[in-house]
Amino acid sequence: MDLSQYAELFLAESREHVSACNQLLLEWERRPASAEPVGGIFRAVHTVKGMAATMGYARVADLAHRMENLLDRLRKTKGAPGGDLLQLLFRATDLLERSIGLAVQGREKDLDMAPLVAELDSAAKRWGAPAGRVGRPGRTRVGAPVSQAPAVEDAAGGRLVTITLRAEAPLKGGRALLVLRRAQSFGAVSHLSPPEQSFGAEDFDGRFTFRIDTPTPAAEVERALSGAGDVESVSVAELEAPPTARAAEGAAAIVGAERSRHIRVDLRRLDALMDLIGELVTARGRLNQLAADRRDPAVDDVAIRVSRLTGELQAEIIQARMTPVWQVFDRYPRLVRDLAKQLDKQVALRVEGKEIELDRTILDELGDPLVHLLRNAVDHGIETPAERKRRGKPAEGEIILGAVRERAAVAISIADDGRGLDRRRILEKAKKEGLVDTTVETLTDDQLLRVIARPGFSTTEAVTSVSGRGVGLDVAMSKIRALGGTIEVQSEPGRGTTFVLRLPVTLAIVRALIADVGGERYALPLTYVSETVEFGAVPSTTVEGREAMVLRDRVVPLVHLRELLRAGGGVPSARRPVVVLQMGERRTGVVVDGMLGQQEIVVKGFDAPQGTLPVFSGATIMGDGIPALILDAGGLV
Repeated sequence: MDLSQYAELFLAESREHVSACNQLLLEWERRPASAEPVGGIFRAVHTVKGMAATMGYARVADLAHRMENLLDRLRKTKGAPGGDLLQLLFRATDLLERSIGLAVQGREKDLDMAPLVAELDSAAKRWGAPAGRVGRPGRTRVGAPVSQAPAVEDAAGGRLVTITLRAEAPLKGGRALLVLRRAQSFGAVSHLSPPEQSFGAEDFDGRFTFRIDTPTPAAEVERALSGAGDVESVSVAELEAPPTARAAEGAAAIVGAERSRHIRVDLRRLDALMDLIGELVTARGRLNQLAADRRDPAVDDVAIRVSRLTGELQAEIIQARMTPVWQVFDRYPRLVRDLAKQLDKQVALRVEGKEIELDRTILDELGDPLVHLLRNAVDHGIETPAERKRRGKPAEGEIILGAVRERAAVAISIADDGRGLDRRRILEKAKKEGLVDTTVETLTDDQLLRVIARPGFSTTEAVTSVSGRGVGLDVAMSKIRALGGTIEVQSEPGRGTTFVLRLPVTLAIVRALIADVGGERYALPLTYVSETVEFGAVPSTTVEGREAMVLRDRVVPLVHLRELLRAGGGVPSARRPVVVLQMGERRTGVVVDGMLGQQEIVVKGFDAPQGTLPVFSGATIMGDGIPALILDAGGLV
């Protein structure tokens, strides 16, 4: 059996176990007297070792084995880890992660493990010999053909074996083969159901049956197969006669009926499906346009049915792409911990809303913005322990990384309890660089964000390996805007700073309001549309030289798209629609010439020509085949 097909699965499973090691090491650092973390780390490393041995990645298995030796001694002596020992385990975990990636690429030998392996062995010796012995990893030969021996007529010794692997077991196909290899040591194996070829299938759930002809007692067979690794249950039943084809079919039916309802799917397949459903949505729009023009009841019926089926298919594909944010968030406690150590600070990261889901594409793109904001929070936001004590704060600072669902968007916040942004110093620097008028006396939160997000802007006097170049927030802002989202900041001196990232749940297909401006159509994603009112039907005013309207006792600034885009196409009516956009606490009224309704649009990338106003986030194809630009709510609010 070719195990290369399991490489991606091995990589994904191993990274989950490495992530668990990092989380447990952080917990052990906070609670050194607890015995639970070291046990969890030991089990995670042990699993990686077993998977690596199954795959034939000898160097990965050996490194995991050395870590396992040390962890086994710590586990059995119940020793509290010191700073040096924990740092060694953190470094070993990092090396394990790198070696896993290189092994999958076929470059296992590129990494020099000898120095760290020597440190692990030395530390293991210092902690003394464990009560039990952790066996050395061996290369397990998998893939040899299972003996399909003919049924033995002698009923004596024939047994039907049913195996169920653990639901969370990685590489179930490889584990099943290991069980069969062990079973063959007792006698001939036959009537395997499902067949061995099915072990490599995505929907193989780890349940299978086979006949074994052996005089070995059933209890001994059961005990041996249970120890093969990741085996949840073993049932060994005596056979009164050789199993018939009908009995084998019945066993297969039982196995098939209880197959797992969850399978792993390559993300590229989901991307391809999303591209296809996008094309289908565009075609649906064209079909609806033709149906409206023809007014044929038969065509209308087909258009309605196609629209309904397309909508259901679209919803299912989008849901299949949704991923809980913990898959990205879980990597950050380690990052914050290492950065705090580097800066001689004490910082704890608390994660909230891990279960909130986002489109996988958006989640993957969030990595860099979150890293920049967390680094800023640790470096600029959280004070040193001595400074915090002088201010009456606990020596350990806290950063909260949270996610909440807001209508059709997700808000991700990074909040610290540090010193807050120094508005006076930022204002002085902004005036000096000509970013704000010299008459400005204080910066609002919105102005504050626009200043600190300017490329190259920084109040740090010295450039360090962590900050000082003025690119972090600029990079984060650009990435979030590219994802159709926005960033807000709230800061209070002495109490901390909060950055809020608001993002659409999915990017590829969104529902939008179609507006007319100068005879051209523009799309406004409904995610940020609060309401629509009529221009001229509500009181108007002027604030700081800018036209605004008063909506339910609240002043809302106005943007005339016709003027902004310098559109022609006739004289607009005095009474025109105003689309009220809202992002967090910020609201803006966008005045358009007319409303053309709502529809789902497929978002396409948009490379704006040089000199184009930064108010477009993409483009789409309308039902009549003519493209329309998508307005960026973040550039208008």
